[in-house]
Order: sequence, then C-alpha cells, then structure tokens
Amino acid sequence: MSDDILFGLYEILDDRFRAGKCANGDVRLEKLHGDCRWAEGPVYLPAWRQLIWSDIPNDRMLRWDEVTGTVGVFRSPAGHSNGNTLDREGRLISCEQGNRRVTRTEHDGSITVLAERYRGKRLNSPNDAVVRSDGSIWFSDPDFGITSDYEGHRAVSEIGACNVYRIDPGSGEVRLVADGFTGPNGLVFSLDERQLFVSDSRAGHIRVFDVRDDGTLSDGKVFAEAPDSSFDNIRFDDGGRLWAAAFGDGVHCYDPDGTLIGRLLVPEPVSNLTFGGPKNNRLFITATTSVYSLVMAVTGTHRVAPGRP
Repeated sequence: MSDDILFGLYEILDDRFRAGKCANGDVRLEKLHGDCRWAEGPVYLPAWRQLIWSDIPNDRMLRWDEVTGTVGVFRSPAGHSNGNTLDREGRLISCEQGNRRVTRTEHDGSITVLAERYRGKRLNSPNDAVVRSDGSIWFSDPDFGITSDYEGHRAVSEIGACNVYRIDPGSGEVRLVADGFTGPNGLVFSLDERQLFVSDSRAGHIRVFDVRDDGTLSDGKVFAEAPDSSFDNIRFDDGGRLWAAAFGDGVHCYDPDGTLIGRLLVPEPVSNLTFGGPKNNRLFITATTSVYSLVMAVTGTHRVAPGRP
C-alpha cells in the first residue's frame, strides 16, 4: 500500500492505481467553464465533438465545443434537467427533475416523453439514466427535485418512495426494478451488463445488483461505502475500475473487488463525470460551478452499448 499524491491531482491509495496507469494522464485539470450554479449530468456527443451538461438551478443545458472551446446554451428552459445519456441511436436521453419525467431528444430536435408516471402516479424527480444494449432505459428517481424550489418545484411525492425503474423498449412500460433507497442517484451497467451499480447519495454507499435474463434484479449488496462523503454518478473504465463522483472528496477510483485504490483531487465539490473525447479517454467532471477535463491513460467503456444478436 502507498499513500502518495502526484502533481496535487492523483492520490494513490493502492499500488493498483499506479500499475493500472490511472495516474499517467495530464498533470493538471483543465477548466472548461466556470459560470454555473450547480453543474450536473455531462454527456459527450462523439458525432458533434461536444459536451452537453445541465445547470440545474439555472434551468438550462449548456454545451462545450471541443474544436473551438466555445460554450453556449443548448436548451433553456430545460425542465431543471439533471442526468443525460445517449441511446443506441445517439439520441439524447434526459432526466428532467422539474418536469418529473424522462425524455428523448429526437434527431430533428423534437422531444418525446418516455416516462412521467408509475402506476398512474407522477414520478418524483428522475435523476440519472443508463441505456442497456436491448434498448431498455433504466433510471433513478429520488426526491431531490421536489424537496425545494432550488432544483425543481416543491411538491409532495405521489409514490412515497425513491426507486429505480426500467422503461421497456417495446411497450414503453415503466417497471419498478429496485427499491429500498434513501436517495438513488447514479447508475451504470458493468461491461457485460450482468450487473447494475447504483449509488445512494443519502446512504453514502454504492450497491450492486445482478441482472437476470428477464431484466429483473437480485436483492443487491453494498459494493463500496463512503460514510464521510456522498456519492453521485458513477462510470466504468475498460479495465473494470469504477470511477465515482464523491462530492467533497473528489473522484474515487475502485478496483473491481471494491477496494478504493485512488482519488482525483478536484478543487470544488464533484457532482458528475463521464468519459469522452475522440479516444474516449478524456474524463469530464462537473463540480459545483465548473466543468473540468482530464486526458487520461485509461479509457472509458463503450459510449453506446453494442446490440446483441
């Protein structure tokens, strides 16, 4: 075990962080933008070489152009959007906290509502979404957007719980797949899609579930804990390491066995992260007012899950 900090950026807690070349990238964070109120939900669009993210309290989505370095407004108002991702056709999937729904932006710019109710009751405030290779969309639904008017609109939960749901790619049915959370937040599939990882911000841990052939989940178990921090969204690199936004504790990196092996030290509380860039080895980090990036020696997993035979 080692306890080193390189360049004031990489904190090495285990030799596996060094051996995996997790600290072999840029020697500093690059600040791309710094005029947000609370930045969240970054997603990289490879066809346009742009990053889109949410500025939730300001009710807007912004975009950064990788070629020119310019930043502009992508959508405003934006339904107090939070998490964003891409589906298998490269369309933008957004979790709109204020509108309490999950939407898809079509290639012509129109918006399709994918989910806004479960068993006739309005969703709380969808937070993050991930697309599986079968086209199903899985999303977390905490109450963050209805507890006050800061990130949405104050309201009483109709469902009375904070859950994770699945949208069927054929019927569009919204199905409950996991409950028992206090604040479900980021979610991501393992590379083989046999496991689903879900962070619970209020509980300070990340749970992992086995995915059955019929799309249902096992009971789940705790994969990692951060009792002194708060997890937000999570992403895998292609070496099987899990990278987690840990709010005031930077970005955590976990070995596949659940060991915390290193951290990225970020000057602001971290909300979200995603891999992008032409080689998918540029880590984008949203942190309070700012968006940072870091070109790394590790590579993220597939941007859009490949189809199955």
